[in-house]
Amino acid sequence: MTDLKAVEICAGAGGQALGLERAGFEHALAVELDPSAVATLRRNRSDWDVRLGDVADPEVWKPEEFPDMDLIAGGVPCPPFTIAGKQLGATDERDLFAWAVRLAERAKPKALLLENVRGLSANRFAAYRQNVLDTLQSAGYVAQWKLLHAADYGVPQLRPRFVLVALRPEYAEYFSWPDPFPGDRPTVGETLRKLMADNGWKGAERWADKADQIAPTVVGGSKKHGGADLGPTRAKAAWAELGVDALGIADEAPGPDWEPAPGKPGPKLTVEMVSRIQGWKAEDDWGFEGRKTSTYRQVGNAFPPPVAEAVGRSIARALRQKGPRRELVETTDVVHDPVYKLLRGLQRPIGVDQMMSRLQKAGQHLSEPEVERHIAHLERDFVIKRIKRSSGSFAYTLGEFRAFVGQEEHQRHELFSLNQAKIS
Repeated sequence: MTDLKAVEICAGAGGQALGLERAGFEHALAVELDPSAVATLRRNRSDWDVRLGDVADPEVWKPEEFPDMDLIAGGVPCPPFTIAGKQLGATDERDLFAWAVRLAERAKPKALLLENVRGLSANRFAAYRQNVLDTLQSAGYVAQWKLLHAADYGVPQLRPRFVLVALRPEYAEYFSWPDPFPGDRPTVGETLRKLMADNGWKGAERWADKADQIAPTVVGGSKKHGGADLGPTRAKAAWAELGVDALGIADEAPGPDWEPAPGKPGPKLTVEMVSRIQGWKAEDDWGFEGRKTSTYRQVGNAFPPPVAEAVGRSIARALRQKGPRRELVETTDVVHDPVYKLLRGLQRPIGVDQMMSRLQKAGQHLSEPEVERHIAHLERDFVIKRIKRSSGSFAYTLGEFRAFVGQEEHQRHELFSLNQAKIS
C-alpha cells in the first residue's frame, strides 16, 4: 500500500526513500543538494518530483505548499554532530536539524522523521535535543529520540543512527519503535559471497567463510576530504580482520586467479558491494549515477533502506491508528539538560550556587563543576548572557538559539554560499 504521502528533504541517493516506499509512503517531493544524487533519484524514480538545490532555499521549494503531508522525513547533514569532527552543532553552516524541526510548525505534517549520527545523542548536545523536544511540544507534537542499530534490522553493519520521530498526539499513542529482527544477523561474507565470485575468483568461498562478522560502520565522508575509502584507521583494522582492504574502492570483483599483494588483507569492495552492506538488495535494481567517488559517498552516507522501512512501518501503523494504544508521556517530563531546562524557565539572571539549589529541590543533584560544564556546552549552541555579581561570581541568563531556523540575517547564508562546493 502506498496510500500515505511523504516529502523528503536531504534525500541523498534514496536509501531512506526506498525504505519509506516499502513501508507504504509515496513521495510527493524529494529535495537534494548533490547533483549526482539527484540524478540517482531521477534514474530510479522518474515519476517523482525531485528538486536540486539547498533545501532551505525558498526558490527550491516552499514547505507551506505541501501542507498536511502524512510525513516529512530527512537525513540532514551529519558533520555538525559527528564525534570525528569538531561538533560545532548550531554554529556549523551545514546544520539543518533545527531548521528541519521547524517544518512541523510551517507545513504541519502528521509525522516528522529525522535521522543523524550517534554524536547527536552525546552530552555535548543535551541542550540542543531539549530545545528540539520543547519546540515540537509547543507545535503540538509528541516527540521521542532513539538510538537504532542497523544490524538489528537485517543490515550486515554496526551503523548506529540517532532517530527522532514526532507525531500529532492522536497518532503518537499508536506509535512504538520497531522491534529488532529475529534470527542471526547477516554477515559480510554471506552478504557478498556471490558478488565476490562474479568474475570467477577461486578464493571467493574461502574469503566469505572468513568474513563471518558484521561490518564496521561505513563512512561516506564529505567533499572536504579525499577519495573513497572505508573509514579511519580503526575501521580499516576491523575491515582487515574481515579480509577486506579498506584503502580505496575497487572497480570490479577479483578475477579468477587474483591474490592479495604482500601486506594486504584481501580484496577491496566495489560500490555495489558497499551498497549491499548498507542494506540495498539485488532485487531493488537501484543504480547510482556519477563517478566512483561520488557514488561511493552517496551509498556511504545513506540511511540503510531496511532501517528506514522498519521505522516507516511503525509510523505508517500509527498514522492508520492500528495496533495497541499506549499512554503518552509528556515530552516536557523528559529532561536531556536540566541546566538548560532551568534557565529556559527564568527571566532573571541566576548564579551557579542558585542553580545547584534549585536543581537539588527538583531531584537533580549536580556539582558545581557539572553545572559549569553544562553552561560551557550551552554556550556553543545558545547565547549565554553573563552578569558579574558583587561577589565576583557570575549570574547567567539564556539567550537565543544560535542554530539556523530560517532567519534571513543568519550567518549560515554567507558560510553556506562560500562552502557550498564542499558540502555534501
